[in-house]
This record gives sequence, C-alpha cells and structure tokens, in this order.
Amino acid sequence: MECKENVIHFLSWGFIVGAVAYLLQQTRTQTPYGRYVTLDGTPGRTCPAKLAWFLQELPSFLVPMILLLSTDTQPSLGKDLLLWTFCLHYFQRTFIYSLLTKGRPSPLYIVFSALVFCSVNGFLQGHYMLHCATYDDTWQTDIRLGTGLLMFFLGMAINIHSDHILLNLRKPGEVVYKIPKGGMFEYVSGANFFGEILEWCGYALATWSLTTFSFALFTMCSIGPRAYHHHRYYQEKFEDYPRSRKAVIPFIL
Repeated sequence: MECKENVIHFLSWGFIVGAVAYLLQQTRTQTPYGRYVTLDGTPGRTCPAKLAWFLQELPSFLVPMILLLSTDTQPSLGKDLLLWTFCLHYFQRTFIYSLLTKGRPSPLYIVFSALVFCSVNGFLQGHYMLHCATYDDTWQTDIRLGTGLLMFFLGMAINIHSDHILLNLRKPGEVVYKIPKGGMFEYVSGANFFGEILEWCGYALATWSLTTFSFALFTMCSIGPRAYHHHRYYQEKFEDYPRSRKAVIPFIL
C-alpha cells in the first residue's frame, strides 16, 4: 500500500488543532467520566465499565493489526516500533485492563466518541508506521530512539503499577474514595495519567514524526486536565491530603 501523505498530514494537523480545542474546553467544563459521572436513573444511556473500556480501546489494537496482516510489508524498524509500543500498549488496555477495571458505567456518547477517536488514531499510527515512516541504519543508534523507548517502557510500567494501586485501593464492598499511596502517587495525584503521557512522549521521540507527536499532544491535552481535576478533588475532600503532591508532573505541575 502506498503512503497516503495528504491523509496523514490532514489527520495529524487535525489532532493538533483538536488537542488544543479539547484542552480549552476542559478548562471550562469537566468531561463526565468515572467519579464525575452523574447516574440519573437512565441506565440505558450508559455502558458497563468493563465493556466500555473493551469497546473503546479495541480499535487502537485491531486497526493496526488488520493493516499489518493485510499488507505485504518487508521487515522494518517502523513495523517493529508499531508492534512493540503502540500495539503492545493497546493490547494491555483492551484485553487485560478492561477485565480488571472496577469503574463506574460510562455515558454511551463518551464510549462512542472514544471508539471513533481510537479507530481514526489506529489507522493514522498504523498506516504511517507501516507505509510512510522510513528510518536508515543510523537511527538504530540514535539517542532519540533509545531515550524514547526508555521513556515509553518506563511510562508503561508507571501506568500499569498506578492502575494496580487504584484497583486495590478499596476493599470489597467499600464505596468511599481514599487517598492513593505508593509509587508515583507519592509525587502526583494523577500517577496513571503521568505514566501514559510519558509513554506517548517517548513514542513520539523514538519515532520522530509529526504523526506520532500529534497523538502525544492530544494525550497530554485530554488526560492532563483529568489529573488536575483529580488533584483538586482530593484537596477539597481530604484535609490531610499531602501538600507536596503535584497534579500530573512531579515537582512541577
């Protein structure tokens, strides 16, 4: 398959513009998710958490895999990076995390919006890395590749460990919210969000392209404000909440 450069550039810039717009929107209104969802007795308008996570994350894994299996591509660094970063992350989120999550039901329009985004992004990242990205032999020893991969896998470890802490924060039957402790939660309120942001910044650095940068930017602009909302919630709810904790970036923000 030939590289569809015009489509790639259009979608990449669309992500950049959309990221800024979404960031501005979240400074005015809070997206209803998790603890901020108001259940008004209309269950038909929500989706169970496990099913919601599976459905909305699946396209990010499935679309690149379909592109990979349906295209006769030669071994390449772009293919390896796609498989062992992007697809690896979404395999974990789709087939493992979705089974473990204990979150509240998610509004259907949020699930649908996420499903559409993940489908488009799955195509964008998959098509670019398989058919457009080119790396010469010197890239394998480039500091950007090594540093980016280190950031990605460190971020993934932080993300998974932070999710583990959150999933085990309450005992069976408990419904109250508690202060998360341990790991990166000692430094930021949104440790899981910090891990994911670090992942995709590393991915963008290792692949060094507008396409992957646009996704990293969208991630920062979409889940960064969520970390701030969590931080503010904890500060307002718990008088003994550690003042040294930041919202999403250790020691800074």
